[in-house]
Amino acid sequence: MDILASLGDGFVVAFTLQNLGLALLGCFLGTIMGALPGLGPSNGVAILIPLAFTLGLPPTPALILLTSVYYGAMYGGRISSILLNIPGDEPALMTTLDGYPMAQQGRAGEALALSGVASFVGAFLATWGLVFLAPQLVKVALLFGPAEYFALFTLAFATLGGIASTNQAKAAFAAALGLGIAMIGVDGQTGVPRFSFGEVHLYDGIDFLVAIVGLFALSEVLVFLEHRGENTGADAAKKVVIGRITPSFALLRHCTPTMLRTSVLGFVAGVLPGAGASLGSFISYSMEKRLVDRNGTFGKGDPRGVAAPEAGNNAAAGGALVPMLALGVPGSGTTAVLLAVLLALNITPGPLLFTQNPDVVWGLIAALFIGNFMLLAMNIPMVGMFTRVLMVPPRILMPIVAMVSFVGIYGISGSSFDLLVMVGFGVMGWVLRKLDVPLVPIILGILLGNAMESNMRRALTISDGDWSALVASPLSIGLWLVALVGFVLPIVFGRVLRQRMALAKLKEEEGEVID
Repeated sequence: MDILASLGDGFVVAFTLQNLGLALLGCFLGTIMGALPGLGPSNGVAILIPLAFTLGLPPTPALILLTSVYYGAMYGGRISSILLNIPGDEPALMTTLDGYPMAQQGRAGEALALSGVASFVGAFLATWGLVFLAPQLVKVALLFGPAEYFALFTLAFATLGGIASTNQAKAAFAAALGLGIAMIGVDGQTGVPRFSFGEVHLYDGIDFLVAIVGLFALSEVLVFLEHRGENTGADAAKKVVIGRITPSFALLRHCTPTMLRTSVLGFVAGVLPGAGASLGSFISYSMEKRLVDRNGTFGKGDPRGVAAPEAGNNAAAGGALVPMLALGVPGSGTTAVLLAVLLALNITPGPLLFTQNPDVVWGLIAALFIGNFMLLAMNIPMVGMFTRVLMVPPRILMPIVAMVSFVGIYGISGSSFDLLVMVGFGVMGWVLRKLDVPLVPIILGILLGNAMESNMRRALTISDGDWSALVASPLSIGLWLVALVGFVLPIVFGRVLRQRMALAKLKEEEGEVID
């Protein structure tokens, strides 16, 4: 009952005019960000970080705004998937398999509304899972010492490539690059500058907010400049017929068991480090297809094929917040960005967060509940308006993204040197995206590098330089084993999973029945 009492206190925090307004704004902006192909939740949150800091928001309102953007982007990713057959982000890929055929049958509005309800169910149940699971994880986390934290950070790096990652070697390279960037600055133990090349501005290290906005937001602008002559899908959006925008009661009843089952699957996938919404979406669709597709209707416009991945990926989004808040280890790319926001606000996520900042964490969780209802109320009647977002030309959108990035970062630091560093990270992000190197492990390295190093050095200091101290406890041994399995498993099974996802997409495009 203490948990419910804390949640009640959280609702007291969340139910202020400012926080409700920010939740509504975040849900609206997040849905738009998610609807635009290619942006997705990670980029959406990264682009709006400067806005939150420029407004001078306290910790709780800033987090409410950005997590509402996160949930809104997860909702919005389905819009271009259903209308244009272009996933708004990777987790929305599976929604195209049945969502686009429904749109072709003149049921686009029904598919969008059903996906909105499925997103609500998945996110709502996942938020309850967060309420009850995160405090239990905190009790385990209090057993952690320096060696265990070092093993936990290693686990985060080993698994963040994810099973759907294109190349574990590239993910490992990205993590090493991030750790290298984290080493820039004055050594905390010896006071000696490292990798600063005589530049005084680098003595304090690289500001992770500068790195995030450069890698995500500015690299997106550079990608647009590279492909500026290509068709963006705006013309196709003009031809879509929305049709009925409310799903019938019979359809909702037909899809309810699917939504409940896949919400549980998605939540579990979200809690597992490195699995994330992409895997949650794929597993949800695949398991549901095996379970209920007796007539071969999946891939041909079956509403359950829309409900399953949407409930799964939104539940995974909520599940990914569990390890971030309870352990300080992000469960997905977007929660890695949110982790940076927490650190920038001088709030340390992890086991002590629930005792030192209960107003922040419970206010945030309460705001997630409120945001879910706002998104449900917003997404069904405003379907027509969100589809028009797809017609906004990138030549208008991208200058706005660049302006928000530059003004926001300068407003935070007041340093023109930081703007140059941000541009450098933007160019680096653009090059790495062309080489198909994931950006999230770089961010994770910059975020966790110093904490990882200090915990390792502390453990070795306590043990008088004995390296076996890093594997001295059953808990640290267990974490090392999970890290090893988490790194090797994608190499063994990742290729099979990616082939199946590609095959499912190919067969859907050819109008065949997915085996």
